[in-house]
Parts: sequence; structure tokens; C-alpha cells
Amino acid sequence: MTDLAAALAAIDAANAHDPDTSEGAPAAQLYGQRMTQELARLFPNAPDPLQIAARGQHIERWTMKRADYPDGREGYLTWRRDLAKHHADRVGAIMRDAGYSQEDAEAAGRMIRKEGIKRNEDVQMLEDVICFVFLKWYFAPFSETQEPGKMQRIVAKTARKMSADARARVLREFELPENLADAFRT
Repeated sequence: MTDLAAALAAIDAANAHDPDTSEGAPAAQLYGQRMTQELARLFPNAPDPLQIAARGQHIERWTMKRADYPDGREGYLTWRRDLAKHHADRVGAIMRDAGYSQEDAEAAGRMIRKEGIKRNEDVQMLEDVICFVFLKWYFAPFSETQEPGKMQRIVAKTARKMSADARARVLREFELPENLADAFRT
């Protein structure tokens, strides 16, 4: 028997150790809860592996520091790849402990590693949720740290990762400056 509540609670318990409490709660735990809320709003009938992948997408993110990897794009991409593998492995172990099959754990891992984006419906749904959480909760403070040209490129890259339906929904739900809104119209 599978236990969705146990899996989500185990992810929250792991993320409760995040030392970043700048928003009044452990950052990874807060991010996971925001992912769950946004997934429920956007895709209320999401299957368990997708719900668990959303909650655990950043599990224990603080344990692998960007500073431990080389500078530059290659170092950044290696760090991101290693993080995704760590997140997928941790979530998979939690799922198996909660009674889920190896197949379900592997499906969640593929979602977390973003394998099949634009081709796999569940992977794409997770990516859409990630982008909505970014826009809703993290975009404004992040944009204050970036120069406008770089911010334009980041928004365009975010929009490209989203499904057509999600891009249309962004235009309905967010008040974006015209130059940024254009990225979601393509």
C-alpha cells in the first residue's frame, strides 16, 4: 500500500534542516510546499509520482553548494545535473519507503531530472509548475539582482520551457511589463 502523505511528510522532514530561513521557514521546505500548492491549482488530478516529484524537486538543495563546483557555464551545468540526480535519488528512496514501486520512483526521478521535457506530459507539467512558482514567488526579488538585458534572456528561456497552455495562462494571471510579456506570446 502506498502512502502519499508519508512521502510528502518525509520530504518536508528532510527539508526542515535547510539552514536558509530568510523567509521565516526553511527555504527548501517552503519551496516544496509552494510547488505542491501550485501543482494542485494548475493540475488538480496529478498522479502521486508527480505530486511527490513537485514536493521533492529541491530536496536538500543546500547540501550541494554551487561554490564547490568550477566557475563558468560548464561548472554550473555540472552542479545542476548533480543536484537533479541527488534530488531524484532521495525522492526515489522516500517513495520506496512509502510503499511505491520502483517504476513509480523512476518516473518521479525522470520528472525531477527533466528527462523528456516537451515530450513527456508529466515532465512538462512539473516544468510548468516550476516556472509558475518562480514567477509567483521568486521572480520579483530575483529580478532586482539582475541587469535588464539578462533578465529579458532569463524570462525568454523560462517561457520556452513552458507548454503553450501554461504560457497563455501566464499572460492571463500575471501583470508583466510588455517587453517581458512578449516572451510568453510565442
